[in-house]
Amino acid sequence: MSEYSKYLEEIEDRKKDNLDPKPIDSADLLTEIIAQIKDLHHEHRKDSLNFFIYNVLPGTTSAAIVKAEFLKEIILGESVLEEISPAFALEQLSHMKGGPSVKVLLDLALGEDVSIAEEAAKVLKTQVFLYEADTDRLEKAFKEGNPVAKDILESYAKAEFFTKLPELPEEIKLVTFIAGVGDISTDLLSPGGDAHSRSDRQLHGQCMFEHNKEQQKELLELQAKHPDKRVMLVAEKGTMGVGSSRMSGVNNVALWIGKKASPYIPFINIAPVVAGTNGISPIFLTTVGVTGGIGLDLKNWKKKYDAEGNLIVDENGEPVLEQIYSVETGTVLTINTKTKKLYDGEKELMDISSAFTPQKMEFMKAGGSYAIVFGKKLQTIAAKILDIELPLVYAPSKEISHKGQGLTAVEKIFNANAVGTTGAVLHAGSYVRAEVNIVGSQDTTGLMTSQELEMMAATVISPIVDAGYQSGCHTASVWDLKSQQNIPKLMKFMNDFGLITARDPEHKYAPLTDVIHKVLNDLTVDDWAIIIGGDSHTRMSKGVAFGADSGTVALALATGEASMPIPESVKVTFKGKMKDHMDFRDVVHATQSQMLKAFKGENVFQGRVIEVHIGTLPSDQAFTFTDWTAEMKAKASICISEDETLIESLEIAKGRIQIMIDKGMDNHNQVLQGLIDKANNRIEEIRTGKKPPLTPDENAKYHAEFVVDLDIIDEPMIADPDVHNEDVSKRYTHDTIRELSYYQGEKHIDLGFVGSCMVHKGDIKIVAKMLKNMEDHYGKVEFKAPLVVTAPTYNIIDELKEEGDWEILQKYSGFEFDDAAPKSSARTEYDNILYLERPGCNLCMGNQEKAEKGDTVMATSTRLFQGRVVKDSDRKKGESLLGSTPVVILSAILGRTPTLEEYKIAVKGIKLTHFAPPLKKMTSKPNHLLSY
Repeated sequence: MSEYSKYLEEIEDRKKDNLDPKPIDSADLLTEIIAQIKDLHHEHRKDSLNFFIYNVLPGTTSAAIVKAEFLKEIILGESVLEEISPAFALEQLSHMKGGPSVKVLLDLALGEDVSIAEEAAKVLKTQVFLYEADTDRLEKAFKEGNPVAKDILESYAKAEFFTKLPELPEEIKLVTFIAGVGDISTDLLSPGGDAHSRSDRQLHGQCMFEHNKEQQKELLELQAKHPDKRVMLVAEKGTMGVGSSRMSGVNNVALWIGKKASPYIPFINIAPVVAGTNGISPIFLTTVGVTGGIGLDLKNWKKKYDAEGNLIVDENGEPVLEQIYSVETGTVLTINTKTKKLYDGEKELMDISSAFTPQKMEFMKAGGSYAIVFGKKLQTIAAKILDIELPLVYAPSKEISHKGQGLTAVEKIFNANAVGTTGAVLHAGSYVRAEVNIVGSQDTTGLMTSQELEMMAATVISPIVDAGYQSGCHTASVWDLKSQQNIPKLMKFMNDFGLITARDPEHKYAPLTDVIHKVLNDLTVDDWAIIIGGDSHTRMSKGVAFGADSGTVALALATGEASMPIPESVKVTFKGKMKDHMDFRDVVHATQSQMLKAFKGENVFQGRVIEVHIGTLPSDQAFTFTDWTAEMKAKASICISEDETLIESLEIAKGRIQIMIDKGMDNHNQVLQGLIDKANNRIEEIRTGKKPPLTPDENAKYHAEFVVDLDIIDEPMIADPDVHNEDVSKRYTHDTIRELSYYQGEKHIDLGFVGSCMVHKGDIKIVAKMLKNMEDHYGKVEFKAPLVVTAPTYNIIDELKEEGDWEILQKYSGFEFDDAAPKSSARTEYDNILYLERPGCNLCMGNQEKAEKGDTVMATSTRLFQGRVVKDSDRKKGESLLGSTPVVILSAILGRTPTLEEYKIAVKGIKLTHFAPPLKKMTSKPNHLLSY
């Protein structure tokens, strides 16, 4: 059967789901289509023309290569088509975003036909996705005296590809659509269970609002009623875009309410408008910028105060809010891009200048942040080739420097990694281009990242990046047909691109499903590093890590850079003594709880870096804190460690990287060996005092400082989704932290889950020791609820086997994963047994397996969002309560929450994850280590 016949069959299949033909990325299929176009009497010629013009993916796809070459034939007159003139062929090339299209345009512009060269040059002047091979050709031609090359370079130096774009309209008319009340998780916009379809944008678009067809219909009706306005998607009384799945969430929002990026590229929309009463989640807001969209912090509700200025609270101690202005669905508002104000008719509602900074307005004008990043780079290269001073076109990077003020840890890292600055010492609020050390791509967003790399015409990882890693953890639970089709293809692409991959395309080593954040935590061997990862839990305990959308990950892989404001920091220190029966996870929850009390319900962590003076806790255990900071709505977290603790963490990392090398995972560039060498060098620097561990200056300025009191943490803490709260906006947040005694040993638990990124080796050992404890105390262990245990990495399982703990787990398990025969379908029902699951995300991801509908789950996970770990049923709402490993185990054994006394008996004699605050202040003298 021909490729075209297969394509027609697929088209018919897609029609059943109201889907259009899938965009073409295959060279074989497009070659066949072109042959049919050339045959003037072919029965499929008309459809073939439409597919060729309107349905081919741009960039470096194999289809794009074939398309560009055929367009070149038409421009040169080697092929003549009535439907595609040479001028139209050039227009098609202008929408293909680099790679083969730029190669063809350079061939034409630097060719011998003067008229064609001039027309090709006009198109080239609009392009920004040029790489070294492209600019080298221009430089060579320029030095040889080619006038067209000179003309193009002069245009690039003036950044005419940007300056000649239309300006933003002075007024933008909006009509509001409330997507939900309270925090809106990206699961509402791009559910985890639909992760397999994210690279098929139109298909994935059907899952918007969790497949709620009524809500989708309401949105379409609103658009039809207001064709002259842009729809603004609103999180009323909440934050927009919390959780993971940022790029797919923004892609879906753009597909529904955005604008087409190009008439010739299907299902890629840009420029959505989103808003939240409590702003936008930081990563989600960055992703909106990737598409040139607008994100507004509405602040349309405020806290209420009495006549004496005291905060008014309700019976639960929560602040009472009053509405400043309405944004109910159908409200017509106006943005004025000149005054940077939001209006209701003539009435000014608020200043929105934070959403219309010079940099963000450039993103909007250019149709996204990529065009600005590549444009700046291209302008710089052109000016250098021409040997002229760089013309000031783009808004200068914002540089904020306070004389005499010290630096926080994050300010130090950004100063050390910044490029293209004036050289001034920069403080929070400065907008910085920074070099990136480690980049991670995960498997449910990786297919989108690979598409982004193809569309920006990138073919190899930037030499600036120390290491890139492609994980397989989000599809670890079930090796189903979708995974079998998608994951090997993804791994091959990323391996060829230069990343270390969890699965080897040539099967040199056994596939790994280790959790991406855990691997990145080991690959980070520098406390001054910047890490970018395609998951919201990219929070390392060394360096500073930022969870990012798939596009930002692609940009970091291609350029070795990331651009962002230097965030403000909140300093967190500790006092007191941790009680023997408490686990460090309880300290983490207590941090959130005590912070909210201290700041009267205001989350001072939101959008900021939490600088935690952890001191004595090694990286594996400290990761529990940094991982949770994603749910605290922090932008990132930095651990300040003592010398010996950091050395211990680096030794652990070296051992883990060596295991990867021994498995055969290093590549021809010996990336992993390079990390071990770098770790050894860093250890030597610390031991000799040449470069001590990262510390903030003692006179650094923080947005807030907060001390966690360990003495008052007397019992386990639970993060409760509070699913029955009368105020919908208070449900499914991570701010309801309750003590174990609140439940009085009576809350029924249907399933326990120990996994995956929030636990470390010590947690799995706790499972084994608690089972032994319970056996000694009660004679035998019987589970009244299922217990699912998922270690984060294979090396942890190997170490547990060596130390004898895995044998105890096997004794009590009713199921143990088998990599030789992985599950091919998701489990839908659970028995009251212990399940030893494959390393990976498992229930936390919710895209493959979930608890049974309506279950009440006690988990070590980070996910309590509605529908993520467990969906609602007709009988009751699903609940995902989050607690420490001992609480989860005991809840599964008892089938209910334990009493404090039962808990103390169960953990007696077990070494939980303990923590003691550092004895000395972990700061340095002003201007210390600025040279780094």
